[in-house]
Amino acid sequence: MKKNFSPETLCVQGGWTPKKGEPRVLPIYQSTTFKYDTSEQMAQLFDLEAEGYFYTRLQNPTNDAVAAKIAALEGGVAAMLTSSGQAANFYAIFNICHAGDHFVSTSSIYGGTYNLFAVTMKKLGIEVTFVDQDADNETILAAFRPNTKLLFGETIANPGCSVLDIERMAQIAHSKGVPLIVDNTFATPINCRPFEWGCDIVTHSTTKYMDGHATAVGGVIVDSGNFDWEAHHDRFTCLTEPDPSYHGLVYTERFGKGAYITKATSQVMRDLGSIQSPQNAFLLNLGLETLHLRMQRHCENAQKVAEFLQSDERVAWVHYCGLPNDKYYKLGQKYLPNGSCGVISFGLKGGRDISIRFMDNLKLAAIVTHVADARTCVLHPASHTHRQLSDEQLREAGVEPDLIRLSVGIENVDDIIADLKQALDA
Repeated sequence: MKKNFSPETLCVQGGWTPKKGEPRVLPIYQSTTFKYDTSEQMAQLFDLEAEGYFYTRLQNPTNDAVAAKIAALEGGVAAMLTSSGQAANFYAIFNICHAGDHFVSTSSIYGGTYNLFAVTMKKLGIEVTFVDQDADNETILAAFRPNTKLLFGETIANPGCSVLDIERMAQIAHSKGVPLIVDNTFATPINCRPFEWGCDIVTHSTTKYMDGHATAVGGVIVDSGNFDWEAHHDRFTCLTEPDPSYHGLVYTERFGKGAYITKATSQVMRDLGSIQSPQNAFLLNLGLETLHLRMQRHCENAQKVAEFLQSDERVAWVHYCGLPNDKYYKLGQKYLPNGSCGVISFGLKGGRDISIRFMDNLKLAAIVTHVADARTCVLHPASHTHRQLSDEQLREAGVEPDLIRLSVGIENVDDIIADLKQALDA
């Protein structure tokens, strides 16, 4: 399937092109292992001298087809599926960072990612400095060190709904000789393709809009193939110098633009093993086939809901970049002209306790940990997903104590608004 097909066509037909007599629908290769005729054939696979499948922890035909579809949607050269979005973000960084290294991240990111960066990766000897994504260039540049390996951000922050200035962040990262990694989960490649703005690597929690039905946890890393690792040879020796675990193979020499994903698969996934199961990849592909249709409905509904909330005197504030008076409206128009996503953050007059009481009175919208699927759902991050953060850390991450994260589904928007109204009345 050609990459220059429209996103709608890639959603439906990308990744899997059946030959004569093969299944029209992507099959599930539910097998841990694959047969070969000679020992030499298997040896060549283990040495990365031949292409093929030998163990699903590294590669599987179902997974590869879905990864290829997502890579095409993002405009990348290659992708690797993971067991979750958390694994995708961890592997994307760990693929080029090791003990003693440092990276910079915007502070307005998902609470689980914040904790991964600030606590868990610190235990591995990898340090992070968080920066305000709205700070001036000089302030952000001051966070970089000689051992800094990358800059990280989210297209649309979860749950604060701030919009990342991707082009500016890419320029900052590249001025320091490091790649920009962007989590594009909320926007999806339907509404934003970060590679077109200078981003180098994209991650997703495919559990969200890509799956769309809350059936399968998963993640993905996509490489643009644009970052020149050899131009910064001494900083990225993990890619540019011999790998002793593959008989001295040099990834950039052997695989060129595919070096980053090849290393992520053959080394990081080989050793840590957070694979996406073929069954989950199959379910993900079913979701991807309607992604372009669902995102349009999510955005249409969310825009109307955001306008309703903004007009209600009991609502203290609303963050949604589709609102003309929103702080991120201009950036939204630049990077997300066709709509952002279905997630809105807002607070009620009266603070945290009133917000919780409001949520408890909802009938159609469910209180769940999940976000960004077909059903309308709601969460109070300070009490749930970001519970491990202090009030100071919450504010650094763009999360006010009264913040309600509303994920607007694809139901009838009048029913969604009626539910919100009755909960406010209650």
